[in-house]
Amino acid sequence: MGTTQLESVPEPKYWHLKTVLSEALDSEFTVGEILPNERDLAARFGVARATLRQALEQLELEGRLQRRRGVGTTVAPPRMGVAVGNDQQVWPGTGDDAWQAVDCTLATPPAVVATALETARDQAVHIVRRSRVSHGQPVAAELLYVPVTSVPDLTAIDTPSEAARARVVLRELQRLELEGQDRAVELGSARADDARELDRLPGAPVLVVTTRFFAGGHTAALSVATYRADTCRLTFGASGGVEIHHGPERQAS
Repeated sequence: MGTTQLESVPEPKYWHLKTVLSEALDSEFTVGEILPNERDLAARFGVARATLRQALEQLELEGRLQRRRGVGTTVAPPRMGVAVGNDQQVWPGTGDDAWQAVDCTLATPPAVVATALETARDQAVHIVRRSRVSHGQPVAAELLYVPVTSVPDLTAIDTPSEAARARVVLRELQRLELEGQDRAVELGSARADDARELDRLPGAPVLVVTTRFFAGGHTAALSVATYRADTCRLTFGASGGVEIHHGPERQAS
């Protein structure tokens, strides 16, 4: 590879470098190929390593690059299509729900979740953990918080822990009449638990989809789903549904 020097441009140097690197990814590298180390890349483009890191982080956020444990920075495959929501309002676990139940515990939720559920800060709730895989790759992890009052008959059911109990909680939740739901999406950084489950490095960019389910005039359950930002791209249709599409021709905004 030859040496490319950056000319003076009005935009931030790291942003211009991102464009140059993106063109290099298209012309010189293939999916899964490992990039040269930061020192070599910084020397090639005549920039400081701090500038290079900013550009690499932006390309990772846009899904062009992946940081893999014990491997390094590699060229990412195109984002995959995974449906997140649709026009129908349904409980988790119903319809064509693609999530897989992992386990269920009874524990005190984070304070912000307790506030959303209108439960006492020290009151335990059912925490259902689910995962989602697409094309053999983990793409999302979910924590579904369900107050004990939403599934009062669960205490009378003799069900083991883990996946079996998670499925029972979902089944009992579906006995309620769903009055509505709302959804919020924000960009975040992978926590240690999420990173491990999604095969990412801690701090990697993720998309957090929070959904509240309403029944009986209250929040009956709250879902916090964490999606790999390097894999997923969200678009919003006129109906308000949320979908994740794939393809390198459009990037997340």
